[in-house]
Amino acid sequence: MRICKVAQLMAAGMLFSFLLISCAKAGENDDGGIRESHKDVKEKTMQYRALTPEEERVIIGKGTEMPFIGKYVEHHEDGTYVCRRCDQPLFRSADKFDSGTGWPSFDDEIPDAVSRKTDADGRRTEILCARCGAHLGHVFLDEGLTEKNVRHCVNSISLDFKPAGREALKPTGVHEKAIFAGGCFWGMEYHFGKAKGVIATTVGYTGGTRPNPTYREVCSETTGHAEALEVEFDPSIVSYEDLAKLFFEIHDPTQLDRQGPDIGSQYRSVVYYADETQKAVAEKLIGQLKQKGYNVVTSLEKASAFYPAEEYHQDYYEKTGHQPYCHIYQKRFDH
Repeated sequence: MRICKVAQLMAAGMLFSFLLISCAKAGENDDGGIRESHKDVKEKTMQYRALTPEEERVIIGKGTEMPFIGKYVEHHEDGTYVCRRCDQPLFRSADKFDSGTGWPSFDDEIPDAVSRKTDADGRRTEILCARCGAHLGHVFLDEGLTEKNVRHCVNSISLDFKPAGREALKPTGVHEKAIFAGGCFWGMEYHFGKAKGVIATTVGYTGGTRPNPTYREVCSETTGHAEALEVEFDPSIVSYEDLAKLFFEIHDPTQLDRQGPDIGSQYRSVVYYADETQKAVAEKLIGQLKQKGYNVVTSLEKASAFYPAEEYHQDYYEKTGHQPYCHIYQKRFDH
């Protein structure tokens, strides 16, 4: 039980010995007190795929490939088209149609995946990857080619393709991030830190309203934050789906606003997804758990500002040699 819940435990008559091994008490003894929180949100870096000179000409230099030569012009496989530069999902195959123009055409986009701005020529509307700013092509309206009356005219060279039912191949050396909340972040970090393909872990706070919250403020349940874990991983070694499965197997996703003896909204179960692909994976896994009879209460929320916790919280079990008491692995999926 954490320090912000000691009064509840004492009122409930729990044993003093249990309090001695609690997460927060141990943390304060080791650190000599709660330190001030970080003043700045941890900088999030993004690594992009190396591009060929021709890819750079189009994607960075905003060029255009010749019509009818792109590999996705006559491509009809079921799946998702992603950004060539950063793997952001952009368009679904269900929205692709034959416009006769010589470039892949889509009459819809994945929500929040594509941004628009006036082209340098002052007439057309350029479309770009909302994640990395890669040039995709242009969007045209009111042509009457489909019921939606929209045509995203995209360069094949700006795209990669992810077949339905298979995760897109990720280039070696490109790291991604995932954020999960499921009870005491010490226990979460302990298990994720041992996973193959995980590069780094950071415990912190997210999902609330107050910038740069302290641990005491989060424990007071006045900031709206959850204790969370940011995981940096190499997708060429471990997939986001495997990490999400681990998340659902190291905490109890059926417990609302608590995890074992840790009680409070800061211990809620949440997947903070970075994009639509991560959201879809989480939705699929929750559906599988529900089919198995689990009453899952885990919520899905768009990732927002993540504030690293005080230094003594980082790698806590590694520093102290203790073992987590509130996160026990339980296999729930077929791996």
